[in-house]
Amino acid sequence: MAKSKANNTLSITDNRTGKQYDLPIENDTIKAMDLRQIKVKKDDFGMMSYDPAYSNTASCTSRVTFIDGDKGELMYRGYPIDVLAKKSNFLEVSYLLLNGKLPNKKEFNTFEGNIMNHTMIHENIKKFIDGFRYDAHPMGMLMSTVAALSTFYPESKDIFDEETRKIQIHRLIAKMPTLAAFAYRHSMGMPYAYPDNDLSYAGNFLNMLYKMTELKYKPDPIMEKAIDVLLILHADHEQNCSASAMRNVGSSHPDPYSATAASIAALYGPLHGGANEGVLQMLAEIGHKDNIPKAIKAAKNGEFRLMGFGHRVYKSYDPRATIIKDIAHDVFQVTGKNPYLDIALELERIALEDEYFVKRKLYPNVDFYSGLIYQSMGIPTEMFTVLFAIGRTPGWLAQWKELLLDPERRIARPRQVYLGDKNLKYVPMSKRK
Repeated sequence: MAKSKANNTLSITDNRTGKQYDLPIENDTIKAMDLRQIKVKKDDFGMMSYDPAYSNTASCTSRVTFIDGDKGELMYRGYPIDVLAKKSNFLEVSYLLLNGKLPNKKEFNTFEGNIMNHTMIHENIKKFIDGFRYDAHPMGMLMSTVAALSTFYPESKDIFDEETRKIQIHRLIAKMPTLAAFAYRHSMGMPYAYPDNDLSYAGNFLNMLYKMTELKYKPDPIMEKAIDVLLILHADHEQNCSASAMRNVGSSHPDPYSATAASIAALYGPLHGGANEGVLQMLAEIGHKDNIPKAIKAAKNGEFRLMGFGHRVYKSYDPRATIIKDIAHDVFQVTGKNPYLDIALELERIALEDEYFVKRKLYPNVDFYSGLIYQSMGIPTEMFTVLFAIGRTPGWLAQWKELLLDPERRIARPRQVYLGDKNLKYVPMSKRK
């Protein structure tokens, strides 16, 4: 393949036939369907691109999130993540993701009021949670209860009515912390703590997690800020596995609760949402700073996996990791230093200096410090991915909303390269060997 002299086209010569094809280039891409004209015979299906896991295939156009992995940049609607983490709050970022702009004071107050108005859940949902075993995983409970919400709000199926769609978005963002906290309290055998809408979004979540017998729970401001920033950092991340699940499932036009449940299922997998838990397991296995050289040597020999390093998208330092590291030190001033912090800091120092890591661009990612923060706050490891899901909800919904309003929207239907048998002769069972 080579670029033709004509502007904005790609010339392809098929060496099987000698034919040349000029394919239009738009936004540095060619349309996969344009490959279908490349055939050896007229009745051929036509050329396809083969891209397992969509490593270099754009499945949509989007204006929600931008990532430059080489430069370590992450932006929501054009705003750098470090600016939003420092100056904004989670609900303001949620509004930005969903509406494409930062709200003014009146817009924010209205949006915040709409969210906080929907924090309560139906008492039957509480009974639904009660039906889970005491040791049920909180992510399994969250996924199931979010899916169950579709039966409580049948009008949510009218996804092309703007006002109906907006109400479901508010409900999902509002109820996700409540469902998550109730799942946590159920697993701990504790009575549920109901929402307190006098508190902030993050403060209310801490209230539902930790409130005991006090009449009014008062969250520690540092812990409250830490949760809020962590939710911002997880709010969206372009076309990752769970966002793609949201778009793929959403393309068949189910209600948003069902599509969100599918996204939670994708996030549930350890390769997506469970990486920070893996970091803690790794640090526990290393055990002490003195054991790091041995672990590094084993990692280089392929005998030990260092979790929390490297990223499929980022080829330099994950911009979220720097922010989380600063938050970690703030949290440790309240909770006391996490015993694994010294191991983590030394591992990070080596990763930034050792040629093995630098050459392979294995820098600390967002999961490297987040698990340490959650653990220090007393949050059990099974809840880590649940917090991820709370933060990611507005991003999923922004992707879903963008999908529905996309004029090129069609039901997702990938192709395959079939390598199996054809036209086999059927043998009756009595004659099979």
